[in-house]
Amino acid sequence: MSFFPGTDPEVGDKLACDAIELMVIPSAKDIGGFEVRRALPTAKRRLVGPFIFFDRMGPALLRAGQALDVRPHPHIGLATVTYLFDGKIRHRDSLGTEMVIAPGDVNLMTAGRGIVHSERTPEELRGAPMSVSGLQTWLALPDGKEEVAPLFENTAAAELPEFDDGGASGRVVIGAFDGLKSPVRAASDTLYADIRLQPGASVRIPADAEERAIYTLEGTVTISGDRFPDNRLLVFKPGDEIVVSSEGGAHFMLFGGASLGSRRYIWWNFVSSSKERIEQAKEEWKTGRFDIVPGDDKEFIPLPEN
Repeated sequence: MSFFPGTDPEVGDKLACDAIELMVIPSAKDIGGFEVRRALPTAKRRLVGPFIFFDRMGPALLRAGQALDVRPHPHIGLATVTYLFDGKIRHRDSLGTEMVIAPGDVNLMTAGRGIVHSERTPEELRGAPMSVSGLQTWLALPDGKEEVAPLFENTAAAELPEFDDGGASGRVVIGAFDGLKSPVRAASDTLYADIRLQPGASVRIPADAEERAIYTLEGTVTISGDRFPDNRLLVFKPGDEIVVSSEGGAHFMLFGGASLGSRRYIWWNFVSSSKERIEQAKEEWKTGRFDIVPGDDKEFIPLPEN
């Protein structure tokens, strides 16, 4: 998904809850009838583990005649993770990949030194109403791996380990949780899990990940006596086990991992530890030196002017 220009998400009021380091209220932007909420990056928190970008797409109903059409655009220095709850998106990239992303699948696209991709409603699904809901996150690549060769990997939903214990259920998208390990490979220590709570249930979030946060998708969660509604990013303080419960049931994503240990800059679709490298990427896109996307080479998103 292209990094649309917009203001930073808002940081919430000071919390009584000792378990929460920061609460973020995501900014929302309408892109042609399709709402996107951005939770990361913010002015006060740029990363949680390797996660430098966190967008919630929808939920939205694309009416007949409407479609998602994100034209070809470039990335460097990151890996995009596309994870859908509903709907389908056709991914094409400059490696020659063409893949229809289905709900529950994990599309991991490592940009490294540079890749171009597009994301569109599949042609065969156009002309009829379709609901779309999902997440797109970016993982900043660690030192020494920012300029790796680009790579695309798809992991089907059936390959992800699932858990169901005492009203807490879900799947491990990346990394390890509840004694289970995802087959999805990541460039650094990464935690990403899809968790649902039945009414009255709770789940324990261990302290083994250096940095941890949740994004509440549906329902209200309770942490240390404080209640938080949907569409909130809650960054946990390090070092303590966290218990997340819900009286009425909830759905949220747990994410984080090891700190990169060095600064990352982000501009449009480019992430790097070097401002000069981002300037180079800007010039390369502006002058047409990135590769094209086979099957989708008639359009592109131009470099933003500011």
